[in-house]
Amino acid sequence: MSGWGSWLKGDAAAGAAGGAPAASGSNFHAISDKVAQAALFGPLEASDLEWTCAGGFTTETQTWYSVLHDGSFATSQIIHSAVGLWYPQVQMTFKYFNPKTGKKIWKSVNVTKFAAQSDKRSSKAAEFSVNFSTTDAGDDKYTITANLDTDLQLSWSFTRPSAVKGWKLGSGPKGGFSYFGSNPDSPEGYVIHRFWPVAESEGHIISHGAAIDAKGTGMFVHAIQGMRPNLVAAKWNFANFQAQDDKLGRVSGVMMEFTTTPDYGSVEKEQQRQSLTVNIGSIVAEGKLISVTAATRTAGAAESQPSRKSNSYVKHLDKTLDQDTGYQAPQSIEYHWQGPLLDASSGKGDLQNTVEASLKVDLGKPYPSSETHGLVDKVDVLAEIPYMVRKLVNYVAGTKPYIYQTLNEATLKIKLPEAYGGDVKGETEVKGSLFEEHTFISG
Repeated sequence: MSGWGSWLKGDAAAGAAGGAPAASGSNFHAISDKVAQAALFGPLEASDLEWTCAGGFTTETQTWYSVLHDGSFATSQIIHSAVGLWYPQVQMTFKYFNPKTGKKIWKSVNVTKFAAQSDKRSSKAAEFSVNFSTTDAGDDKYTITANLDTDLQLSWSFTRPSAVKGWKLGSGPKGGFSYFGSNPDSPEGYVIHRFWPVAESEGHIISHGAAIDAKGTGMFVHAIQGMRPNLVAAKWNFANFQAQDDKLGRVSGVMMEFTTTPDYGSVEKEQQRQSLTVNIGSIVAEGKLISVTAATRTAGAAESQPSRKSNSYVKHLDKTLDQDTGYQAPQSIEYHWQGPLLDASSGKGDLQNTVEASLKVDLGKPYPSSETHGLVDKVDVLAEIPYMVRKLVNYVAGTKPYIYQTLNEATLKIKLPEAYGGDVKGETEVKGSLFEEHTFISG
């Protein structure tokens, strides 16, 4: 999951659930392998954005991101976590960072009386309300109001223009689901993401009585981890590029990638299980979704070996030891999208015409933090999770989940095929803002 929902992933102790599966046969079914490249776009149904509020070991999040017009960054998130408890833990978090002034706001509140509303897409707690609506123009909209403390109130909204379709990977009720376990019809767990690749924010953030204009460009993601928290993923990458370009208008590049733990994956050589990396993403240009991308890759594959089906990937470059975390963290990251041109009328991908995009961001040194370019936060995940969740989940020795968050100006290079129906074809560059997260859960 993106954002703060990441805190329940990775190598928690086997005490939370049983041991690792035997290395025989496939026990992970990646959505990026199951869906044909021509059928990657799955339109969002109303039910896709409904809160499930599932029990068992399930973590569900809704996250809204925006880069405001003054260059600052803001995000709201709701985290609904059951993790085997009788009563779920529900948090609302908010983060704001202004790179020009250095002003930072961070608030995490364990909310009370949380409930999904009658439409199941809206939600309410004693501390906040989130109302889902559709405007007369057909645009979907979330309106968020919250009183998170005496010094922090939120009154802002996120609107997805009807021309920019939301998506999941693959259509139908099983679209988007990656399944854990040998039998996908009776899985041990699952992971799913549903995206608005573009959303326009507006409203106000009230901090210490002063109003911050929340007008900006962003996105929204609804994610569910229906899985015991100890065996989902070893690491995650998330990219959220947003821009308004003179030639290509409203542009976005969104990517989500996770790598399974060695307990789940494919059996390759010598009956040893290999972790798999699942990469999904999308490209928006001229205010329209023009490509959905997906690729699967064996985590231990050589960099020269292409991913399956698509050459979409994330590469951590110039890695060096971060003494704060103990991880080999990148000094730059490269993202690459490759997918078929989306036919808006049919929803199918044109395999003869490919959209490609790439982006590279220089992050500087991970240590000390003052040398990291655009560092929003370096989050010690165990310090942030609710007390009852932390008490329940016994993390194994040496597992130290950390989330690196950065915000930088970046340039997205897009290559559009001749069949593209817009005014711009071939290669072009778009300048915008990149918010990214790279998360380490275990080794």
